[in-house]
Amino acid sequence: MRIHGLILGLVLPLFAAVPALAQSGAMQPGTTGAKPPAMAPAGELIDINTASKAQLEPLKGIGPARAEAIIKGRPYKGKDELVEKKIVPQNVYDDIKGQIIAKQK
Repeated sequence: MRIHGLILGLVLPLFAAVPALAQSGAMQPGTTGAKPPAMAPAGELIDINTASKAQLEPLKGIGPARAEAIIKGRPYKGKDELVEKKIVPQNVYDDIKGQIIAKQK
């Protein structure tokens, strides 16, 4: 009887944790449960006029070549110049426009 109580005391908390794990995505097939790396702290925008290549590359649709092109095309008066100067296509810009800014000196 005592062993049953011990087993229940150890197993029941695990059953309580299962719904929380399922909601977090940790138990979804094909996931590791780890959160994706953050590109920038919440609310912090990446300045395309000063960002390094390493800061630009994690943006969706921006790899090493586009990061270099962004750097070479500086300075920008506005972030929409990435499309105007044909550095990124419209669909890539649409994905990242909420994460970037073009600050002026």
